[in-house]
Amino acid sequence: MSSSPKARLAAVATATLISLSVSALPAQTAVAAEPGSAAAAAAAAVTPAGRGRLDRAALRGSLDAFHKAGMYGAYSAVRDGSAQWRGATGFADVGSRRPTGPNFEHRVGSITKTFTAVAVLQQAGAGRIELDAPVGRYLPDLVPGERGRQVTVRMLLNHTSGIADYVLPAFPGILENPGKALDENRLRHIAPEELVRLGLAAPPVAERGTHSYSNTNYVLAGLLLERVTGEKAESYITRNVIRKAGLRHTYFPSSPSLKGPHARMYESFFGLIDPPRDYSVTDMSWAGTAGALVSTTSDLNDFYRSLLSGRLLGAAELRAMKTTVPAYETPPGEEPLMRYGLGIYTLKMRSGGWYWGHDGGVFGAGTWALSTEDGRRQVAIGYNLMKYQRFDEQGRPLPDPITDALYAHVDGALASPRGAVAGQGTQALPGLPIGPDALHQASLR
Repeated sequence: MSSSPKARLAAVATATLISLSVSALPAQTAVAAEPGSAAAAAAAAVTPAGRGRLDRAALRGSLDAFHKAGMYGAYSAVRDGSAQWRGATGFADVGSRRPTGPNFEHRVGSITKTFTAVAVLQQAGAGRIELDAPVGRYLPDLVPGERGRQVTVRMLLNHTSGIADYVLPAFPGILENPGKALDENRLRHIAPEELVRLGLAAPPVAERGTHSYSNTNYVLAGLLLERVTGEKAESYITRNVIRKAGLRHTYFPSSPSLKGPHARMYESFFGLIDPPRDYSVTDMSWAGTAGALVSTTSDLNDFYRSLLSGRLLGAAELRAMKTTVPAYETPPGEEPLMRYGLGIYTLKMRSGGWYWGHDGGVFGAGTWALSTEDGRRQVAIGYNLMKYQRFDEQGRPLPDPITDALYAHVDGALASPRGAVAGQGTQALPGLPIGPDALHQASLR
């Protein structure tokens, strides 16, 4: 292994960049919350209020703590039953210091995967797709040979196909000079079939049957949807998922720009782009049905409540969606804190609760949406500085107050009074990269 700090940083980037997914998992060890810290604010957010009520002052405090920890700007929506709170903090534009707004549109990255999975499962419920049928039955021209015979539709949706990710080869030179690679490809249009070709040509990173997060799986799922419906996947998802859920500010972008009010979206690439650059205007064809959606935090809460309450899928299809596999390997006898289903995962937070949802990240924009299993208690948050994490010369993560504050806000927003654990903070799992997709690549560092 190279001793070059830049080479070690490139290895870290490889482990984190290969997806549009960005969240960190909570540690199993306790972290004491200092007075006035984001963790203390999160504990306060869940101790005084009763069910169906929200402590708005505490939510405001923990969201502001996220900005104070170093995040440029963020917007959050929290619900408990019919009670709702929305807030924004920090700057939408660090140059002009234009403030963020709670209704901002945002690129939501891999949260798109839940929408795509719902569409595929709708077709499964209609009898047009079999989850355990080989992909080659539907896409013999795109996935020929042994892969076409052995990889099933279910394997695409739960990332156990063994098919590699396309993101790195789609952006040549990104590990050596990320700013140059992103600038040169900012307005490049790339067809989904080309993304699949790049993913299939890349070396597999895990054996078939083992969870290994790959955006190629969900580009293939979109092409599968097109093959069985006879229409563009984005059009089908818009009509049968987005509109069915009653979402008014969620869409696949038709141009590199967002339609409504939004923040600039800043990419740091672990300090290799300094100062961070704005990539809010970007051709998102490179993400497609794996991660191109634009939405708002309120729309995301509407979507996951509709999904988890059974309004978008039949009972059998929702059960299939919530049938999970471990998202990463654990020592014998230790339970994973994250399990991945079909386009959705369940995650155990530090306060002890398990929640359903997804996170997403594109260049410059991060999003996270989680709900209780019945969809009653929810939080969705968007933020506009990405890959802010830093590593030492051995590739080990340095203290990360921004991620700690993010978890403090999200955990505090979700936990009920009885589930709250005062005085405990949250941090990334030691030794693991950021993002459920990259957990299997920890050895790269």
